[in-house]
This record gives sequence, C-alpha cells and structure tokens, in this order.
Amino acid sequence: MVILTRSAEKPITVQAMAERGQIPSAYLSKLLQTLTRAGLVTSQRGIGGGYTLTRTAEQIVLADIVNAVEPLKRITTCPLGIAGHATLCPLHRRLDQALANVEAILRETTLADLYDENGAVPLCDLTQLVNLTLTKE
Repeated sequence: MVILTRSAEKPITVQAMAERGQIPSAYLSKLLQTLTRAGLVTSQRGIGGGYTLTRTAEQIVLADIVNAVEPLKRITTCPLGIAGHATLCPLHRRLDQALANVEAILRETTLADLYDENGAVPLCDLTQLVNLTLTKE
C-alpha cells in the first residue's frame, strides 16, 4: 500500500512492487487480490496496467488495511477456555486493552501519515538487513 501511495498517479505492476518491496510476487499477487476485494485497490489490465489505490493516502487508514488482510481479534472470552471465567482475568483484560490501543492507533493513522515531512518512503532499507550478521556474545 505504501508503494501504491508513492505512485498514485499511474498503475504499478505486481512485478515492480515486488521488486521495490522485496516481496515474493506470488504472495503479493494474493495480497493484492484481498485488498481489491476490500475495495482498497483496483486493477487495470493490459499495457500500462497495474494496481492503484481507490482513495487518496489521506483517506485510507491503517485499520482498513489490517482488517482487510487479518483483522485484530479482541479478547472477549477466556482464551484458555476455562468455563468458570465469566469475566476476563487481569492478564487477559490488559492484553485486550493493548489490542484496543493498537486498534485506535490504526484507526487514526492514514497512509499519508507514514511519510515523513520530506516525503521519504516509509519502508525499511532492506539492503541494510542483508548486511546484518549475528554474533554470539
């Protein structure tokens, strides 16, 4: 979605997005189908075709994206299935509150918010990750 935000004026192909985001194209194709069904992106076939956002980056909140792909599941009953737990225990109540806080942040953050004031793309520099080595200390 971030890559689509950057090229909002013209469609971008799966191959171009996969290369830029270093994402397997087969996985990205399935993800884009999900986002299309959710009404967040649209596809255009043929020469000059590809995917575009259906709305502006200011109109798409992260909750829209997360809910389309894998909605957050709040804790409403005991995750351990303990029949005697009519209400959530303190641990599960706090975990559910953390999920509520994450949901709130996702609802108030737009794709446009992810860009810094210079308009830099908010993707990690994956080339830096390749150079990381694990050392035993």
